[in-house]
Amino acid sequence: MENEDKQYELATFAGGCFWCMVKPFDQWPGIKKVVSGYTGGEIENPTYEQVCSDTTGHYEAVQITFDPSVISYKELLEVFWQQVDPTDTGGQFGDRGSSYRTAIFYHSDEQKQQAEESKREMNENGPFSQPIVTPILPAKPFYPAEEYHQDYYKKNPSHYQRYHVGSGRAGFIQRHWQK
Repeated sequence: MENEDKQYELATFAGGCFWCMVKPFDQWPGIKKVVSGYTGGEIENPTYEQVCSDTTGHYEAVQITFDPSVISYKELLEVFWQQVDPTDTGGQFGDRGSSYRTAIFYHSDEQKQQAEESKREMNENGPFSQPIVTPILPAKPFYPAEEYHQDYYKKNPSHYQRYHVGSGRAGFIQRHWQK
């Protein structure tokens, strides 16, 4: 019965391969759930194969259920920016194609405003020499990915780690964000 009346919110981010976008959010207090899935396209209930064909318009994304009294949307935006190369229009790291592009999908006018401000700050003060190309888009239907994609970093830790490093993501994050 604990937290039955609590008001949770959703945040949806596309940051390339969704396998690498779950763990960074999953570890924060106030995060109730992180689901890998597909959003932004026109086909209902797409499969991984359909999305990877770059014909559906969908992005690989994560949808986060969070408690805003514990972690703010602004904090989630900070986590997001530190996982991606927001200057890349063609995908993320080793993954190329439209399904691997970055995007922030807002669920309210307040989220839209905070995302736009965060993007402005990143353009002005972030560690990137190129402009931020990550679009800020209204949330569309979100379709959970197949079960084997959920919590991939927990189910397949050694493969996840090899992929995280081998794709170039780990090195990029270290170069741009590790002090």
